[in-house]
Amino acid sequence: MTQPSDRAVAGQSLRPGLPYVELSGFEVLSDEERALQQAVHKFATDVMRPAGIALDAMSAEESIAPGSPIWEVFATGASLGLDADPDPDIPLPVLARIQALAVEELGWGDSGLAVSLGVGGFPLMMAKRAGNAELVELATGRIGCWIGTQPDRGSDGLMIYPAERNPRAAHGTKGSLTARISGGDIVVNGKSSAWVSNGPIAQVGLISINADYGDGFFDSEGHPHGIEAIVPLDLPGITRGKPLEKLGKRAQPQGEIYFDDVRIPLRFALTDEEHYWLSHAATWSTAGVAMGQTMTGLARAALEHALDYAHTRHQGGSLIAEHQLVQHRLGLMARKVEMMRAYSRRATEYTLTSPAKHPYFTASSKAAVTDLAFEVADEAVQIFGGNGLTKEYPVEKLFRDARAARIEDGENHVLTMRFGYLNSLMHQTKHKG
Repeated sequence: MTQPSDRAVAGQSLRPGLPYVELSGFEVLSDEERALQQAVHKFATDVMRPAGIALDAMSAEESIAPGSPIWEVFATGASLGLDADPDPDIPLPVLARIQALAVEELGWGDSGLAVSLGVGGFPLMMAKRAGNAELVELATGRIGCWIGTQPDRGSDGLMIYPAERNPRAAHGTKGSLTARISGGDIVVNGKSSAWVSNGPIAQVGLISINADYGDGFFDSEGHPHGIEAIVPLDLPGITRGKPLEKLGKRAQPQGEIYFDDVRIPLRFALTDEEHYWLSHAATWSTAGVAMGQTMTGLARAALEHALDYAHTRHQGGSLIAEHQLVQHRLGLMARKVEMMRAYSRRATEYTLTSPAKHPYFTASSKAAVTDLAFEVADEAVQIFGGNGLTKEYPVEKLFRDARAARIEDGENHVLTMRFGYLNSLMHQTKHKG
């Protein structure tokens, strides 16, 4: 943190010193907030960042093998209490700020591992929200995943309202992974997409899929029924595909999960037929805010690397940091990081405190923040010049990780379209009233 200094120098006018900043930029933290931030930052520095670099260089199979650095990340994170419940007495606006501070530091360490840690606790979080003691016990101490994405359904799973469907389509897309309610069981068949985060290593999953409760997969409007449930991933009939080889966020293991007549007790369900879309919307809102915080951390890391490089690289007889054009470019990067932080925190506070939060707003923040993160990472590569294209320097990895985030957790153009639809819907409702 930088302290202001307004000391006068003999024979010179008094000038403003440097502004007060924290690790996370132009803000003032309480002692408690700063202690939390510094503790998570140390974990991100000492454990996450070196593990992320090592995992990025491994094959997908090697990254999940015994002895892989990913196991140290999960073990150390748990020992630090990163998976612990927040104090229920903390006011929600304060909790939103604390969460944003902590997750930004995780994203600064490694954005892929930040997502793995976050989604690793998803089943337990949802079990606790449901107040189901059996499911809480089932998910406690286990690495989790969220099984919601499918190869032939994609963005259809993010379509909440029937009117969003193409008017020429008779009904929505059922998907390649579906459930049938049979007596006291949820019978699941099919496969997820290969993009299930923690899919290759998870021990328990939160599953969000279309379901047939006895009268087909679609309601009278052609919109799919659904179900969310907690599923132990050691049940008979569950197998895994190979971990996914991919461009970016290679530290974050992803892969397919196959279900062959898998029977999940109906009491493991978090929702019923009527309340599925409300529950799914709440789940999605929770995921979206974390992505914005994470990618703010990545962009901050890219800016810091660019600043370091600009103060070591000489061109034209001086450090490039002394070139006005480079100063302008660094200013644009810093401005975008501040905008990302503001937008992601606004979405976080709204989602935690609103009496009627909405995932399309959360999605808008995710899309905006990840687009800006990519722009910042791209400019960092450009400042490094040819060095930025090599694996010897860190910005090459950040660029790939930022690119992946524009598709992960919803493709950004689709999410922006959803937000536009929501605004249009609210406008129509307002004027009808």
